[in-house]
Amino acid sequence: VTFDGMAYRKVRAAHTGSLEREELQASALDLEWDMEKELQDPGLGLDRFQLECVEHRTVGNSNRADPDPDLEPIQPSVSVSPHGRFERLQEDPNYISHFTRAPPKGQRRSSCSLVKYLLAGVGLFILGLLIGHYAHSTDKPTPEPPTDTDLLEELLRDITAEKIQALFLNCFQIISDDNEEARAKHLYQQWTDLGLTDVQLSNYSVLLSLPGPSSSRIVDRASHECFLPSGAQCDPRNHNNNPTADQHFSYAAYSATGSLEAVVVDVQYGGLEDMRRARTTMNVTNQIALLKLGQAPLLYKISFLAEMGFGGVLLYMDPCDGPRDQSLWHKAFGVTLNPGGDPSTPGYPSIVGSYREEWPNLTSLLVQPISASLAKRLLNIQSVGLGSPCTPLAMPAASERRKIQLTIGTHSIYKTVNNVCGYLRGKTNPDRYVLVGSRHDSWHKGTAADWRGGSAMMTQIITSVTKQARRGWEPDRTTVFCSWGGSALGNIGSFEWGEENRVVLQSRAVAYVSLHSPVRGTETLRSTASPSLLQLTSDIQKLLSCIRGGSCPGPNVSSLQIPGDVSFFANHLAVPTMEFAFEQTKAEEKSSFLSEALFSAESPETLDPLFKFHETIAKMTAEVILRLVNDPVLPFYPLDIALDVQDKLKDDPLRTPRLLAAAASLRESSAFLQSETMRPANDPKERDPSHVRMLNDVLRDLEKSFMVPQPPPGVYRNLLYSLNGKVPQFSILKYPLDPLKHNAVNKSLSLIINAINSAEKLIRCGLDLFENSPDDTN
Repeated sequence: VTFDGMAYRKVRAAHTGSLEREELQASALDLEWDMEKELQDPGLGLDRFQLECVEHRTVGNSNRADPDPDLEPIQPSVSVSPHGRFERLQEDPNYISHFTRAPPKGQRRSSCSLVKYLLAGVGLFILGLLIGHYAHSTDKPTPEPPTDTDLLEELLRDITAEKIQALFLNCFQIISDDNEEARAKHLYQQWTDLGLTDVQLSNYSVLLSLPGPSSSRIVDRASHECFLPSGAQCDPRNHNNNPTADQHFSYAAYSATGSLEAVVVDVQYGGLEDMRRARTTMNVTNQIALLKLGQAPLLYKISFLAEMGFGGVLLYMDPCDGPRDQSLWHKAFGVTLNPGGDPSTPGYPSIVGSYREEWPNLTSLLVQPISASLAKRLLNIQSVGLGSPCTPLAMPAASERRKIQLTIGTHSIYKTVNNVCGYLRGKTNPDRYVLVGSRHDSWHKGTAADWRGGSAMMTQIITSVTKQARRGWEPDRTTVFCSWGGSALGNIGSFEWGEENRVVLQSRAVAYVSLHSPVRGTETLRSTASPSLLQLTSDIQKLLSCIRGGSCPGPNVSSLQIPGDVSFFANHLAVPTMEFAFEQTKAEEKSSFLSEALFSAESPETLDPLFKFHETIAKMTAEVILRLVNDPVLPFYPLDIALDVQDKLKDDPLRTPRLLAAAASLRESSAFLQSETMRPANDPKERDPSHVRMLNDVLRDLEKSFMVPQPPPGVYRNLLYSLNGKVPQFSILKYPLDPLKHNAVNKSLSLIINAINSAEKLIRCGLDLFENSPDDTN
């Protein structure tokens, strides 16, 4: 496919006035960009702009009746600037305008008329000089606004570890209780005082799954020993024992409740081969699966186990999969089985008058997380190697399976969840929103430290940007800062707010920047971004990740599917997303999705006593926000999406020639859109703002092409997110919707090729925006 027909053409400029047509044709014009063809339609509305590609011509095979004999086809080039593609261009020093106009014929004037006009002109000229001199002597010069570089330097200089630490400590002193509403009201008042406009406090009555009055218990029927989820022994006769905070902490939200007596079956990570091996040894109906966390989404594995006929699941984390410096043997943890939002109002907001479904449990299985030490006992493992290499937990081949009684007593109750959102209005495009989100909730009482670090960073960023706004800075787009409630139990606050404002957000949301859990370790700086933002995220991490000095490793950037409030914006809006975070992980980690386990969080003062890691994340996040709200052309790169698609298909054994051809065509179209040939189209200095806005909408909406209607449980609807950073692959090929059906893979392949074709059509529509030849009569 060639794109010669899409290049800009040398055209003759149209002039207004009383010139005759033949005189106009005689005018000497050269090398003039035709920048006004698309603006001649008076009915063009910016807010209601939609791409209409009813007729798709073969690009490069343009049939025109009278081609310009002087036209030289411009070959596409994919060379890019070191700062990424779609950067604003510098003025071309070699470009010289040869615009001249011949004097009109047949309009001879008398010498008297010429003298009159000459005298009038001289008089006006002298008058203008006097007015200009007076204005220059009396008016004070207007200071020029700061450049983007100066603004960024001032913004980053204002964000310090000491300020973030002060906000963190102040939050502890003011909010002494664990009332979620009190936290939201505190943030509401704080953000209002900082100068955000239209700060809103919204609340939703939602169904929450909470621990019962007594802890869950596991009783060994052979020895009659009773165990708590942590592995500690309990008294089976005392059903009303008061659980400690850690015992309360270890439960599966929205699990089925009750009691089940069954045999424990080792299913390892719950893969397809693990399930088949378990079924060949015994009838697994109504048995209890002993399942490792990791390697696949938890909801996918839970759904698969229910389909296989199991009655219960005991979850644990293998110590070989965890960080070196964190002992998991006796640590309890929690999980949520909620894919997102209020379970009683799936797909619509939980506002007054909404219909509520009777759905207190999201699975038919009794699910309970346990410690690794209790899993070792239930697997009948006498000893396990703790050295290097680590020995994974597995039931010995000749071991007898244990029979246990599992009792779960969680309960569901309606409670209020609160969100806080404040706006910093943009000037040029106030109806385009850059969303920034943090949270103000915890998994249970006593773990409030896990949200205060992110909340303090969010408040410091707001403080710094509003300070610049008071000094005269006016962002191009609107920034919406939000703090979510109910995040730990399934991102409830963000889902409900998003569902309530879905129609507005679908047309106005540009990107989502997450501060969900920015410092959860100190070993690795990991950046997660959708493919559209990989380049920007990588560039920023290279510049600011070395704040502690010493040697700096390369950027750790990927498009991994991660838990947190980013889920709604990636899955249901399909806007580009990104998140910076420090993690406590090891490089050779074998399992992903370990972050689905909710451990008792360490205080930020313990992890980062000097708050330097918080400062690093806050500065990088602030720079991303500044670029997203200020850049005339959004820093989204379609070619990175095309390269990501090809990378996912490169080594996949399920790829087909048709799929590879579609991916190659998408790459070619994307490369041309970002090529040197199309630079004038992508340069705000050379395009009308309306055309830049249209281009931005194309860039923003590109990821929407990769949305699938019904993904497998626990898998993102957006196909661009991977499940494994080391082995990129389309998630629905690795985890199909119906893994036991023969046509599952073919259905997944069909969804992928449809997504690629849809993305290329959008790219071609973007190219059509800049094809402006007056000779084109098609």
